[in-house]
Amino acid sequence: MAQVLEFKLPDLGEGLTEAEIVRWLVEVGDVVAIDQPVVEVETAKAMVEVPCPYGGVVTARFGEEGTELPVGAPLLTVAVGATEAPASFSPASSGEDGPSSAVDEPSAGSGNVLVGYGTGAPAARRRRIRPERVGATAAPAPAVPAAAQAPAPAAASVFVSGSAPVASGEANGRPGPVAVISPLVRRLARQHEIDLRGLTGSGPDGLILRSDVDSAIRRAGEAAEAETRTAAAPVAAEAPTAVRAGAAAQDAERIPLRGVRGAVADKLSRSRTEIPDATCWVDADATELMAARAAMNAASGPSGGPKVSVLALLARICTAALARYPELNSTVDTAAREIVRLPGVHLGFAAQTERGLVVPVVRDAHTRNAESIGAEIARLTELARTGKLSPAQLTGGTFTLNNYGVFGVDGSTPIINHPEAAMLGVGRIMPKPWVHNGELAVRQVVQLSLTFDHRVCDGGTAGGFLRYVADCVEQPAVLLRTL
Repeated sequence: MAQVLEFKLPDLGEGLTEAEIVRWLVEVGDVVAIDQPVVEVETAKAMVEVPCPYGGVVTARFGEEGTELPVGAPLLTVAVGATEAPASFSPASSGEDGPSSAVDEPSAGSGNVLVGYGTGAPAARRRRIRPERVGATAAPAPAVPAAAQAPAPAAASVFVSGSAPVASGEANGRPGPVAVISPLVRRLARQHEIDLRGLTGSGPDGLILRSDVDSAIRRAGEAAEAETRTAAAPVAAEAPTAVRAGAAAQDAERIPLRGVRGAVADKLSRSRTEIPDATCWVDADATELMAARAAMNAASGPSGGPKVSVLALLARICTAALARYPELNSTVDTAAREIVRLPGVHLGFAAQTERGLVVPVVRDAHTRNAESIGAEIARLTELARTGKLSPAQLTGGTFTLNNYGVFGVDGSTPIINHPEAAMLGVGRIMPKPWVHNGELAVRQVVQLSLTFDHRVCDGGTAGGFLRYVADCVEQPAVLLRTL
């Protein structure tokens, strides 16, 4: 006899206490294997797939996509030992939000620790096939108490054009697939009540992209605004200014500060509140650095490995500078009133993604050369773009490098990534008039900005660090002393 077990949202590590359901990977009635990912959730640090430690038939799901759940809340129930839905089971009576009669003792399962990014390689998905019966009359469902009933999921997942998942339109009474792959696009459409079936995708094979949903949101807003103006025209002249301002506030878009955006907001606010920061900057001639990079990549040949990036060279310069000025590779223990100088450099770098700004961390950067740092930056950047960074890969940094020059800007005043003590900002490298060897010449110039915690050092130390970085940029041979 099958035993129904309840699987709760596990501790995702790194002090995370809640997660938002982005996409269900299984449906009620599906057969799942041990350690098979069943749901994709978004935490304040990363997008992760959560594997289920039980194997059997999914009998209930708790929470719709977009719902935020605390750690320990029920995710789903599984009939362990069953290979198909029990005869007494009715999907209509196992809604996503109804109470569960499942037991909580993990008497079966993988035994692996479920933290963040899963317990192992995903098992092959097995789905229960539900053939349609033409001309058959559906058997009446068994009587179920009203309290146990709940609506079916808002949207299912089907496959078209190969293996790409898209949203199904059955929930709104109009069958047919909608070409949407990204769960973020579907969530954005839900938040703004945009019917995806009415959109024509601009992507390959009609795929609906985020830009298509953004355009639909703008059109809906313009239409609503035009309708409001038309309805309010007879009395607009008599409406007081305060009333008009209040109406505008009611029509304003409200975006919840949660997930990655909320975590960034909390961290930046804490940084500004707790850290007495100061910023210094300098312009540097990067012509020789760019020439050295070109020579390195030319020497590697067409098949000599990955190219060395400018960011990798700047990261290597930072590790050399931190070896000279360890005060900036530290943190402040406010409770003990102590400055804690850290033994190793775990270098964070800012990466802009569709989910917002994230800071992946290159572990033990002080032990790596420029090529090794560059390879790790490339690997972490790809994981960031696909939303597959684990919480552990986004925490534990001791110093951050921020290359905002990729956005086409020259300078900035970085905000320290709390609880670190400093951040180096790098603007775009561009041709500018520069005095070189006593003569005016066109050189490749970059602005470097250092924001530092004034509690860990004074301006002399910060200036010395920044000057050393600038010297290495202008004369890369300076690095040879520390290689």
